[in-house]
Amino acid sequence: MPADRRSKPLLIASFASVYLVWGSSFAATKFMVHGLPPFLAGAARFTVAGLLLLLIAMLLGQRAPRAAREWRHVAVMGLAQVVLSSGLNVLAMRHVASNQSALLNASSALWIPLLGAIGTRGHPLTTRVATGIAIGCGGLALLLWPPGGFAPGAFGWQLVVVCACFAWALGTLYYRAVHTTTPMLMFIALTMLVGGAMLALLGFGLGEGPQWRYDGPALLALGFLMLFSSGFAYTAFGYLMVHTTPAQLSTYAYVNPVIAAAIGWWLLGERMGATQLAGTAVILLGVVIVSLPDGGPVRSAPPAEPTG
Repeated sequence: MPADRRSKPLLIASFASVYLVWGSSFAATKFMVHGLPPFLAGAARFTVAGLLLLLIAMLLGQRAPRAAREWRHVAVMGLAQVVLSSGLNVLAMRHVASNQSALLNASSALWIPLLGAIGTRGHPLTTRVATGIAIGCGGLALLLWPPGGFAPGAFGWQLVVVCACFAWALGTLYYRAVHTTTPMLMFIALTMLVGGAMLALLGFGLGEGPQWRYDGPALLALGFLMLFSSGFAYTAFGYLMVHTTPAQLSTYAYVNPVIAAAIGWWLLGERMGATQLAGTAVILLGVVIVSLPDGGPVRSAPPAEPTG
């Protein structure tokens, strides 16, 4: 909906927080995974963030659902978007540069309309969207192209990130289809808590417990992800979902990777070759084309936090 003059500063602040906080979350994740076990760190991140959002939701008068069907939806989303999407991303970021992870995650904006066209209840792709997906997939191929040519295992971890993006897209489409009655903020909080519990079980099951140690930079990065990326920026995004248009809202999908690439270059010394830079430009072009508004009403999905 259009913003009045009084809400304009809050809109600007909300956009700035989503762009800057989520854009920097990939570098923060890189610091985190080099000092902490990935699944237990993810469990701590989403459990604390989930508790924070749960408190906010309760203060707003929202209540947890009682129906078993609603909790089943929460469990599916926790598995798809916390364990499979974020968990795989964090695991892969031990081996993938933060700027590449950010750009690969932007491809979620391409997979959602592509997968949403499948099945008897799918939405047919328009020529514009199909063109944007084709362009984006071409850019993805360029981004994944190893500098020394293809070899076994040369791009395996990048493909893990792509699989994580597919998991996010599947979870988003599931949410659109189930018509949950749980308020969105409460649903997101419970999804984080359930997904965090799953990550904890996975981490302890894989023997990550003894790997947990004191590492100052990693713990600071974890705290940033808990409070700012999964808490503060989620709240700002929720405000934007109500007070701005879908076209404006979708801009984070192609602004955040640019910010992530700049921060990766500045803090981590990450570089990309000419082929990867070309792939970056092509991916962002495809995402912009796909994100252009069609003019029809669309049910909102949960905010797509960067899963780095």
